[in-house]
Amino acid sequence: MLKTLLQLRTELLHQNPWWEYRRDAYSLPDESEGEYFYIHTHGSAMIIPITDEGKIVIIRQFRYLAQRVSTEFIGGGVKPGKSYEESAYEELSEEAGLIAGEMTHIGGFNPMNGATDEICNIYVARSLKRTTMRPERSEEFEVIELDYTTLCHSIADGTIWDGMTLAAFALFRERRSVFFATNPE
Repeated sequence: MLKTLLQLRTELLHQNPWWEYRRDAYSLPDESEGEYFYIHTHGSAMIIPITDEGKIVIIRQFRYLAQRVSTEFIGGGVKPGKSYEESAYEELSEEAGLIAGEMTHIGGFNPMNGATDEICNIYVARSLKRTTMRPERSEEFEVIELDYTTLCHSIADGTIWDGMTLAAFALFRERRSVFFATNPE
C-alpha cells in the first residue's frame, strides 16, 4: 500500500497576482524530511461554449512562452473570493464576449500534477448572448466558431496543441450527445 506523504511546513517563495511559488517540507516514506517545490493557484475554469446552431466557440491567442498562436477553449484562473462557476462566467464574457444562459459542469483535472496543485473545472456554456469583450491589457483574442468535426480535425492535425484544451475535450467528447440535438459527427 502506498504511504501518504505528510506536509510538515510550507514556505512562500514568490507571489504574483496569478499564483504562488511554494516550498513544502514533507515526511518521506522512510520518515526523513524532503522538499517539494510547486505552484499554488486558486484553480482555473475552462469553458466550451456551444451556439444555438451547434457550433463550438474557441479562441486564438498568442502564447508568450511558446512564442506562437494557440487555438484553445476559453478559460482562466479563479480569482480569490470567486467560485469556479463565477470565474467561468467572467472568462466567457472577457475573452469571447458571450454571456451564458446555462452553464453545466462536466468534470475537472489537474493540468500538471507534478508542478502545481491547480484544479481546472470544465463547463459547457449554452443559450449564449453577445456582450462586449473585456480582455485584460495583456490579452488579445480572435473568436472563432467550429463545427464538431472541424474541431476534431484541428486536434488530430496538431492545430490545437494546448494541453488543457485537449484534456477538456476528452471530458467533453464522452458527453457530447447530451449537448447536441443530433450526433455532431
